[in-house]
Amino acid sequence: MSPENEKLLDLRQVSQTYGQGERRFTAVEKVNLALAAGEFVALLGPSGCGKSTLLRIIAGLQFPTEGQVLYRGQPLQGVNPHAAIVFQTFALFPWLTVLENVEVALKARGISAALRGPRAVDLLDRVGLDGFESAYPRELSGGMRQKVGFARAMAVEPELLCLDEPFSALDVLSAEALRGELLELWTSGSIPTQAILMVTHNIEEAVFMADRIVVMDKGPGRVVSQVKVEIPHPRNRKSAAFLATIDRVYATLAGQTEAESVELGTAPGEPGRTRALPAVDINDLAGLLERLDELPNDRADIYRLTQDLQVDSSHLLSLIEAAELLGFATVAQGDISLTSLGETFAEASILGRKAIFAARLRRVPLFKWLLSLLKAAHQQQLDYGVVQMALELEFPRDEAERQLETATQWGRYAEVLTYDDSDEMFYLESVAGPGA
Repeated sequence: MSPENEKLLDLRQVSQTYGQGERRFTAVEKVNLALAAGEFVALLGPSGCGKSTLLRIIAGLQFPTEGQVLYRGQPLQGVNPHAAIVFQTFALFPWLTVLENVEVALKARGISAALRGPRAVDLLDRVGLDGFESAYPRELSGGMRQKVGFARAMAVEPELLCLDEPFSALDVLSAEALRGELLELWTSGSIPTQAILMVTHNIEEAVFMADRIVVMDKGPGRVVSQVKVEIPHPRNRKSAAFLATIDRVYATLAGQTEAESVELGTAPGEPGRTRALPAVDINDLAGLLERLDELPNDRADIYRLTQDLQVDSSHLLSLIEAAELLGFATVAQGDISLTSLGETFAEASILGRKAIFAARLRRVPLFKWLLSLLKAAHQQQLDYGVVQMALELEFPRDEAERQLETATQWGRYAEVLTYDDSDEMFYLESVAGPGA
């Protein structure tokens, strides 16, 4: 095996669970992943699919519940000394100068004071921050602060550079500039790093930067596909090869609409996976359906929709998931099409849309479960905290809260339930609460 293809990292059947008993939650399940020297790999998937969890396991910041993590063929013990992480938040010490923020990583590795300064200055020069050595983080733009993060991570000359959505906290122009600069350092060999592993939910970013894209899905987090990006750098976003790869990744992530029984999933407490409600606003969903209704054959290429609607790819995929769940649209081979019901919704009046939405919502198992709890409860009312605790048997605490917030918004829109924030109680719409 040539040095460029030497295997650095090998994950074997790695799983990560949290909690115990009925509150046990699987974040990552049976993940196999290998990374060789010379590779830039992107972990791509929706929020909650375990991408960042895998990154922390690879860096040795947490231990998997099951499986093995091998680095250069040896089981990883403790923190990975050959890896460094750049986080999405800048994670700089505000009381230290730019130079001191980079030097602190060298000091932690036992580098002498005589060598720390020159090496830190050299790295800041490579990322274009020469002249800012004495500045404090508060004096820098977001892009410049993230450059300091890159310099600090590279200061210890890691074989493996891990990036946890490093551009997501930046504005569009700063993110684009920093992507280009990182690729220039990587492709020119100006940094000692032998491989890069980047977590992202941005499809175009993954295709623009990575040599291989590992596509993940959630519920639980798992690898569903791997896509090789065989396009030389620098990559032209308008080229046929780039657009074809984008389409392929979108098709993989969006999947294909299944039979209604599969799409709906099961209710909490029933066998099978409880289908989570996509956390989307009804107005955004209506906007998507209206746009599809304007197109020939009520059909669109999903990638072109992101450009047409000017929305983030992750948000669009959540909207599409909601449209599928409610029976308003179907997905196949990277395209989305309105169903007759979706077309009717898009063209209906305000009250007509509410009626259609309410009828479909009552078919969603998680919502049927919530309504059945309310109907069986004393005076048909339930405490918010009680419902959340029940949902925490199905989802992690943060996700359970998101599910309840989404159910509240959707239920209010459909006028099938009400929620009174003053007493934190749910009521069936037919039963007036204190604030009604």
